Formats: sequence, C-alpha cells, structure tokens
Amino acid sequence: MQKQIVKIIKEKAIFLVLIAMVLFFSIVTRTFLTVDNLFNVARQVSMLGIASIGMTFVILLGGIDLSTGSIITFVNIITAYMMVNMGMNMWPAILLTLAMCTLIGLFNGFAVATFHMPPLIVTFATQTIFAGVAYMISGGMPISGLPETFAVIGQGYMGVVPVPVIIMIFAFAVGGVILNKTYFGRYFYALGGNEEAAELSGIKVKNIKMLVFALSGLFGGIAGIVMLSRTNSGQATAGRGYEFDVITAVVLGGVSLSGGSGKMLNVVAGVLILGVLSNGMVLMNVSSYAQMVIKGIILLLAVGFDCVQKKGLVK
Repeated sequence: MQKQIVKIIKEKAIFLVLIAMVLFFSIVTRTFLTVDNLFNVARQVSMLGIASIGMTFVILLGGIDLSTGSIITFVNIITAYMMVNMGMNMWPAILLTLAMCTLIGLFNGFAVATFHMPPLIVTFATQTIFAGVAYMISGGMPISGLPETFAVIGQGYMGVVPVPVIIMIFAFAVGGVILNKTYFGRYFYALGGNEEAAELSGIKVKNIKMLVFALSGLFGGIAGIVMLSRTNSGQATAGRGYEFDVITAVVLGGVSLSGGSGKMLNVVAGVLILGVLSNGMVLMNVSSYAQMVIKGIILLLAVGFDCVQKKGLVK
C-alpha cells in the first residue's frame, strides 16, 4: 500500500509542483491569479507547447532535435517573405512552409537513420544551416507588412479563449492520440526502450525515425507560424535558443532523455510550469539574466533526476 502511494506521488509530482508554483505566485503578486493574466500565460506558452510535442517524440526515441529554434526562425522569415515580397496568399504560404519544415525534419531523420549519425550533430548542423538561410533571405532585417487576416492565428480570440491556446490544445490532443492510440506511438516507446529488440520484432526502425523527426519539424513549423502571427513581423532571431526551452519543458515533464518513457499529459504540465515560472518572475521584476540562470538550473535538476532514476537510486 505504501509503495503504491509513493508511486502515485511520483507520477503526479509534476502537477503538485505546478499547483505549488501557482499558489506561490498568487501570494507574492496580486495580479498573477487573474483571468487576464492566466490567459496571457496560456497564450505565451502556446508556441512552446506546440513545439514540445515533436520534441517529445524525438526524445522518446532517445534522440534530440536542436534544429527546432532554427526551424521557427526559418518559418518566420520564409512565410513573411512569401506573403510580403512575393504577394502570396496566406494559406498557400503557410502550407508550403509547413511542408518545407516537415522535409527538414525528414532530412534529419534520414541522416540519423540511414548513416547512423548522432542526432545531436545532425540537428546542430541543420540548426546552423537554416539560421544562415534565414539571414540570407532577410538580410538580417525584419519583414513586416503581413496581411491583417494572418494576425488572427496568433492574436485572435474565439469567445474569450485566445486562438493560439486553441491551436495548442488541438495539437496536444493530436500528439496524445498519436502516442497513445496508434501503433506508431507504441513503436516510439519500443525504439526508445530497446532499438535492437524493436528491430528484431519486425519494426521498421529507419522509417519510424524518419517519421518522428518529420513530425518534430512539422510541429516546430506550426509553432513558428503562431509566433510570426503573434509578433506580426518576420524576425531573423525569432527562434534563437528556443530549442533549449522546448527541451527543458519536455524533460521537466518526465520524458527520459535515454528514451522509452514519458507521458504527453506530463509534458503539458512541464510546459505550464515554465510558463507560470516565466510570467511570475516577470511580475516580480526578476531580471532576464536571472531568469536564464533559474531555467538552466531547472533543466540541470530535471536531467539529474532522470539520470538518478535510471540508475535506480530513487525508488
């Protein structure tokens, strides 16, 4: 009985941390626990949440995707360029950009699966490449003058709920279905747990890896579209360093860096914790540099706890 209670507490610990943080910031700041601010937190984390879905799949395989930030930057520039400089309608521009992002992810997966290259190196290379491409297209200058209708994606509301939040909820629902209701999701866990055993059982490891990285590119692209619509300007630095926030959210949500274990619902909690933490620190006038230190410490603690658990030191 005692072991079951301890197990439940461990599984729900991330939600207890989230509740504790909400209570803390509600006490120390008067404006935190207001409807407007809570919606603001949800809107702020929408892009992080969407990008974290693809990263969850990659990390479940025991991989990593450092190209997420550059994909977001690339989306910001290429979508804005097509709509403003080429006069393209927003929907073809969005669909074409998302197709490009999926192909970038597919390339990452192909290099990792076919040539057995480390995901860290492959995605770092594509991160550098597409950050450079974004600068080359924009010349390092912002691209503004986007259609007013495009702003609805990142700034609009459906009733009282921001559109980016609705997109994030839908994206998490799709990610949860893929992970829990499809055989692909079971394959993700199988590969992360033991790739050799998965291959011997008949799973097409190469195809699954390519699929996972393609999905990571797609979800990163969607996050980039939402970010572009929210800022209403294509920036060549839009996604710089964003991959580390995404990785922090996923690992904080309990997805093991060694692969094979993790839940999408816990990733939602990890995303919300980062959002609540960032918003609360802003309301407390904590400097941006101190926020970087705190987020780095959180990532270190999350990874450290995962490693300790894997070694069986935490029962």
